[in-house]
Amino acid sequence: MEGSQTFMEGKIITGDGKVREEEVEAEDLITTGDGAVDRHNRPAIRSTTGGWVSGALILVNQGLATLAFFGVGVNLVLFLTRVVGQDNVSAANNVSNWTGTVYIFSLLGAFLSDSYWGRYYTCTIFQSIFVLGLGLLSLSSYIFLLKPRGCGDEETLCGSHSALEMAIFYVSIYMVALGNGGYQPNIATFGADQFDEEDISEGHSKMAFFSYFYLALNLGSLFSNTVLGYFEDEGRWTLGFWASSASAALALLLFLSGTYRYRHFRPRGNPLSRFCQVVAAASRKWKVEVYGEEDLYEIDDRERIASGERKILHTRGFSFLDKAAANTEEVDVQTRADPWRLCTVTQVEEVKCILRLLPIWVCTILYSVVFTQMASLFVEQGAAMQSTVSGGFHIPPASMSSFDILSVVAFIFIYRMVLDPVLTRLRSKTTGGLSELQRMGIGLVIAILAMVSAGTVEVFRLKYASTECPTCEGSSSLSIFWQVPQYVLIGASEVFMYVGQLEFFNSQAPDGLKSVGSALCMTSISLGNYVSSLLVIIVMKFTARDNMPGWIPRDLNRGHLDRFFFLLAVLTTADLALYILTARWYRYIEMERKTTCAKQDDSKLDSTDQRV
Repeated sequence: MEGSQTFMEGKIITGDGKVREEEVEAEDLITTGDGAVDRHNRPAIRSTTGGWVSGALILVNQGLATLAFFGVGVNLVLFLTRVVGQDNVSAANNVSNWTGTVYIFSLLGAFLSDSYWGRYYTCTIFQSIFVLGLGLLSLSSYIFLLKPRGCGDEETLCGSHSALEMAIFYVSIYMVALGNGGYQPNIATFGADQFDEEDISEGHSKMAFFSYFYLALNLGSLFSNTVLGYFEDEGRWTLGFWASSASAALALLLFLSGTYRYRHFRPRGNPLSRFCQVVAAASRKWKVEVYGEEDLYEIDDRERIASGERKILHTRGFSFLDKAAANTEEVDVQTRADPWRLCTVTQVEEVKCILRLLPIWVCTILYSVVFTQMASLFVEQGAAMQSTVSGGFHIPPASMSSFDILSVVAFIFIYRMVLDPVLTRLRSKTTGGLSELQRMGIGLVIAILAMVSAGTVEVFRLKYASTECPTCEGSSSLSIFWQVPQYVLIGASEVFMYVGQLEFFNSQAPDGLKSVGSALCMTSISLGNYVSSLLVIIVMKFTARDNMPGWIPRDLNRGHLDRFFFLLAVLTTADLALYILTARWYRYIEMERKTTCAKQDDSKLDSTDQRV
């Protein structure tokens, strides 16, 4: 079609919903090849839907929503101790439970999105709950939690609160957890939906989107960790919470402003029932022999296109499940309509995809254990170092995480602008740059280096530490800036691991489970927190005996935090070896590529499936 202009009669729907006939360029009627639809449930026109216009709105939405969420989460433990009046242990446990609930709700949001509501409505509903929760938290804090006025800073604690006031507070923060948790895995997938992977140019943009998505997430958290965190630490909680509420409301409005341009994918129903159908059908026919692909059942192309479903090509492995799609002599019309007795090849391959993804996902959990040290043991290590610079300015140990965020920002651009183009030129055009699995492996290697760096810093911190230190605050003369390399390495590893993980699960999850794939990334972080806590308990149980303080005592100068970091480096090395084995075993999902509309004849252009 290049070099020529072909016009035809087409129906154009204007913004006010009226239909008018006019001559339009045939190229303007090209639909996406991945089965996306517009808001009217018609095949999405590539030129008028999706792309970077929609993608940019979602990126800004993510940055603002992240700012709002961490505006509450970053100092929630301080709010519970200074305002609510809880002790350190209770506050820490409540924050852990609240954070874990966020990730549990992410699975709920992903399930509802893929099964029934679709990603747009799921994002809208949960973002609305998020805004309402933040608004309720801001109001309750202003009206009755922050009393007497001016309380809540490091010196002035607030008074007691009634059971009703505490109930409203907990309802508000768990509304925030529900709203953010249900929204988070879907917005990443919904952003990727705006790019047609069947088109080469949009396919590259789709991969770049995940990098910029993670960049937006980190920029939002950078602002909340620094600016909002400072105001809240000074006791100006109402200002911080109202700023979070305004940011969340603006994020929702920006998201809704792109309603007319978004691309959508139809929900595919309950994935659990589809999974069980394959297992049940295969079990019914466990004696059936499958000799080749010609023995397997698949719906015809016309029916599949009408449903918007993409065909997954048959792969070897898990051959028992192939029996679910086996065409036997007993198969009749009634059986073909019963998925509990006969499944399609695509449905069987969906189950295989999930089974292949799980070992890769398990290998990412230990990386999350390393990642969580940045918010726990790195901070404790920094608190035991010299954190006062010239002029008497004190650097809060938790603020060192800003170097992680800056590292993420820098390495995203280094990878996208330098490494990826260079590697693409060096490698063949068919293989391109590094695959997602290769990048995740590199992330594990860098995580090992980060733990070695942290352990080495701890060795020197102990060397320059004071022998008598009951609280361990600034007890070592070693500057806190020696922690910068370990924070930078963690940030670099995130770019390879978490961005690669988002891309990998989005590309490899079946169409009906894209949001669940993104939720798996979040649950690996959650499980990393739990495994880290369990590992600390086990280490202290074996090292804190016979009057020995253990590796991680209250007074770090009497312990060996360095050994714990080196232990994590060893465990991550073992995890890397297991990951390499599972990555070599993994078989990529293969979709049947659809032909685009660029070469359609007039008869196809006249069909209702390709018209607006």
